[in-house]
Amino acid sequence: MREADAGEVAALGRTLSIDPLVARILLNRGISDPVAAGRFVNPLLSGMRDPFLLLGMEQAVERLCRALADGERVCIFGDYDVDGVTATALLTEAFRDFGFDCFYHIPNRMEDGYGLSADGLRAVAGRGAAVVVSVDCGITACDEALLCAELGVDLIITDHHTPGKAIPAARAVINPLQPGCTFPFKQPAGVGLAFYLLVALRSRLRQYGRFDRTPEPDLKRGLQYVALGTIADIVPLVDDNRLFVTYGLRELTGSRHCGIDALKRVSGIAGEVSSGDVGFRLAPRLNAAGRLDDATRAVELLLSRERDQALLLAAELDAGNAERQAIERDILADAQQRAEAIPPETARRSIVLASEEWHAGVIGIVASRLVERFHLPTVLIALRDGDGKGSARSIPRFDLYDALCACAPTLRKFGGHRYAAGVALEGNAVDEFARQFERVAADRLEADDLIPELLIDAELFPDDLTPDVADLLLQLGPYGAGNPEPTLLVRDLRIADKRVLKEKHLKMVLVSGTRRVDAIGFDMADRIPQADRIDCVCTLQMNEWNGRRSLQLRLRDFNEVD
Repeated sequence: MREADAGEVAALGRTLSIDPLVARILLNRGISDPVAAGRFVNPLLSGMRDPFLLLGMEQAVERLCRALADGERVCIFGDYDVDGVTATALLTEAFRDFGFDCFYHIPNRMEDGYGLSADGLRAVAGRGAAVVVSVDCGITACDEALLCAELGVDLIITDHHTPGKAIPAARAVINPLQPGCTFPFKQPAGVGLAFYLLVALRSRLRQYGRFDRTPEPDLKRGLQYVALGTIADIVPLVDDNRLFVTYGLRELTGSRHCGIDALKRVSGIAGEVSSGDVGFRLAPRLNAAGRLDDATRAVELLLSRERDQALLLAAELDAGNAERQAIERDILADAQQRAEAIPPETARRSIVLASEEWHAGVIGIVASRLVERFHLPTVLIALRDGDGKGSARSIPRFDLYDALCACAPTLRKFGGHRYAAGVALEGNAVDEFARQFERVAADRLEADDLIPELLIDAELFPDDLTPDVADLLLQLGPYGAGNPEPTLLVRDLRIADKRVLKEKHLKMVLVSGTRRVDAIGFDMADRIPQADRIDCVCTLQMNEWNGRRSLQLRLRDFNEVD
């Protein structure tokens, strides 16, 4: 367990006027600088980093200003996941508000594959695009950048994925990970980069007098898209991502956008929108279209201004999500059975599985489930007509993109980042790829790396188990990747009641003195404690039912006390 010095806790608490528990958790998470800590507990949009610090931003903005002045057509070329869909909708809506002649293009996952493609670029050039702005894709599209030059199209790339050895020869490339870019924040989502572009473009258009006689667009509304894409893409909710999500969740909660309203309705969300609502209810429905069919339906929902059309599109996405869930369950059962059949004595460091029965749009979700189950870097490959399309997911101590670089000779194409990536390869190359990937994993992972870590943020006394403490911890939200809910250790709690719910979950009533609190351990039905007392690691949650609020512990782990 990490434990900050008591003097540091007191000093940070005094400086920021925050509770010592909040100060202790910040320090235990490595946030010790008072300025950074203050920015964390009180995120303000005025503290957003200057987008002109991004390499390529100046060139991108000037080219777009000229396109607007000359009436040139601009195409937003997106991706089919939630990050790409929201970035596409964000730029398309804002560009139209700015006065651009603007349209968008999203590739079909099954027919076109990921990212910029020659056919896609020829199609948008045929529709009169003089400028193409990529979102959430393009950083490895060197051949496609050359094609744009041949077609007389200026390409502006905005992409947060890891660059390859060469940077495409585009009109402008915006990626904080590219060589020479000194932008201090390296982990925005694709939609976050799109928002930076809008802020910079509006600033420059303001200087040029564009809004002297026309209303200046309010970009703050677009943060609802940024929150959707940022949470869905599982980038760390720190730095500017935290700003975007904090304000974006407020916009989602109070949104009068008919598309967002319809999406919330089919997702069963009526009140305040949380990051969990986005990750588990809103985003999967937007994602379902691109996974199984055509992601343009998700973009059209976000761009919709007609209530009846929005309700129809939201219902279609909801039905698609139900279909996706059914397909996912079948693939997960098959993949998990095959993974469990790997002999333990092989001491494998990775999982690579392939099947002609799997849907390429769903295997990424299943790969994530296998990583949770086995804690091994995992690649699942859907085979079709002799070709393989794969999705890879990783564990904290294994750089997935770097590993795929080492396996490049067996792959036709790959891209992504440390924790998630996509691959394309010949079907007959799967076995060789699996051997190479396993060799890389065996070389880079020690036995200890394969043991999941549960980091404890702080220890609480049983008397601290109150709704007031749970509410206090909300200062550290919104929670998500890079900023999980505080994990707390509570010692020596007596078990007053224990039972199994739905044959899967462990439900207990824990007691300390006169204080009683409910506890739930999801998927812990096989761990019913035999002792009368436990030390538990948990998060604090508030349940609301019939106007009453009660505290519940969500168990992460526990030890029986003799």
